Amino acid sequence: MRSASHARTIGQDEAVATIDELSEDDWARLAAIRLRALEQDQAAFGSSLERERGFGERHWRMRLRSSVWLVLGEPGRDVGVVCLIEEPGAPRDERHVVSLWVDPERRGRGYGHALLDAATARAAELGGVRLTLWAIDANHAATALYRRAGFVATGVTMPLPRDPRLTEHRWEKPVGSETLGAPPPP
Repeated sequence: MRSASHARTIGQDEAVATIDELSEDDWARLAAIRLRALEQDQAAFGSSLERERGFGERHWRMRLRSSVWLVLGEPGRDVGVVCLIEEPGAPRDERHVVSLWVDPERRGRGYGHALLDAATARAAELGGVRLTLWAIDANHAATALYRRAGFVATGVTMPLPRDPRLTEHRWEKPVGSETLGAPPPP
């Protein structure tokens, strides 16, 4: 495990939370939070709980080798996760956010924003100049979070692969020292 940020106060109730970058040896930790996310919010993801329950250690380790997984934890419990990937066919200096999730009982404490800030910082460390993601139009809480975190909708849309009745918008933000710790736009 690589510490992506030091222990710090995040949120309204002064609970101390940390964000860690997982290593391949943390595969069981990733599996646990990912399966919990799918169990509680399956509609938010492109995969299914049934599919990922079938993954073994080898698959989870492969995921950790091929992408960056950041986990937000409170003492004794992981409560949030985000993944940073290089999208196939995308420019080499672009990083893509997938699988952002915060435990429903912990939402509204700034954890989603903290995970996006950590992903932005890690993308910069990896040489990224742009961070992108896809968001379902109907997920107003997510799109509001992305807007507060400095993302803007690009105007590019596509039908959601698992449900073509829903539309996703592509969002992006520049990555660099000027975006880290910047106040959210109005």
